[in-house]
Amino acid sequence: MAEIIRKNGNGRYSETVEYNGTLYLSGIVGDTPYATVEQQTKETLAEIDRILEANGTDKEHILKAQVFLADIATVAEMNKVWDAWVVKGHEPVRICSESRLVSPAWRVEIMLEAVVK
Repeated sequence: MAEIIRKNGNGRYSETVEYNGTLYLSGIVGDTPYATVEQQTKETLAEIDRILEANGTDKEHILKAQVFLADIATVAEMNKVWDAWVVKGHEPVRICSESRLVSPAWRVEIMLEAVVK
């Protein structure tokens, strides 16, 4: 059986879990509470890039993304940033939905799965 590797746990959840060559990321948010959807999306994707690199992979190896928006009316603002970030020809499967996030300070949260290189 493959080993389960959990990183950056806080007693409630782990930032990442790796199993059998797949990396699972918890929901990631930006650094700036109450910022615009555009800014929070940029910050979130930068943090995702950092986490992926720290775990031996990159955005070309993302399999699945789940995007949660506090207000689905902001999807075009988020997609503008996402479309500039995602690697053409390596787009993951994705769902984008409206969800009440854990705090009103956050407008965007992204959770994903990627293959470890």
